Amino acid sequence: MQKIILLLAIITLNLTSAQTKKKQILLVGTFHYANPGLDVAKLNSFDILSDKSQKELEIMSDKIKKFGPDKIFVEWEFSKQAELDKLYNKNTDSLIKNNKNEITQLAIRTAKKLNHKKLYGMNLYTPFRYDSLMIAMEKANQKDLMEKNKVTTGNFEKNHNEKIAKSSLQEMMLYYNTKQTENENLQWYLEIANRAGNPDDFSGPSLVANWYKRNLYMYSLIQKLTESTDNKIMVLVGAGHAAIIRGFIEHDPTFEIVDLSTVLK
Repeated sequence: MQKIILLLAIITLNLTSAQTKKKQILLVGTFHYANPGLDVAKLNSFDILSDKSQKELEIMSDKIKKFGPDKIFVEWEFSKQAELDKLYNKNTDSLIKNNKNEITQLAIRTAKKLNHKKLYGMNLYTPFRYDSLMIAMEKANQKDLMEKNKVTTGNFEKNHNEKIAKSSLQEMMLYYNTKQTENENLQWYLEIANRAGNPDDFSGPSLVANWYKRNLYMYSLIQKLTESTDNKIMVLVGAGHAAIIRGFIEHDPTFEIVDLSTVLK
């Protein structure tokens, strides 16, 4: 009888453990490899197609393969999943030689090594009215805030461009996935953007709210598309998104974050 009770206790304990086991998310924030020049800051490009970068990408993708994500989510419009599927099914060698985008260079490269059937687009675009923000500051005569914005943006550009001139690709990726860099990305929204405008002008908070809304929508898709059979996933997004999404994950008991530095060590 005691043996039966003990066996039942062990089974119950194992079931409880299985139910409470968190799914792991490898959250990878990145600068844009192809650098389309659409961001506010003007950042120098990285030679992603060089032999050195390609070797690094092979090593990084091998290490992520070893981590073993069951799904890989990327910053691609959710409504255009069919186009992502079409891209994924193209000749991999040709894509890697010609397409500089991080989705191709890191996500597709890794997913192919894992024999995944597809990548998962989870981006939902919302307007980013930076021009309205500047107009609101001018109308409110917020000269100090405008100068602070200029200095902050300039420092971000300077730090990135100095770093990119002397760093390897892996070093750049690790740099963009530190808490300090993530905090700097978040700081601009709360310290500068949210203060913009007269008391009755909410252009600043509206921009910040839309940014958080976009990231919440993206995170909602990660939650919905992660199935019970998925134990590990990877999320590849711009570093600004990663900074906010990290906070969502930290307050969601379903998931736990795996840092990129742990996987690439």
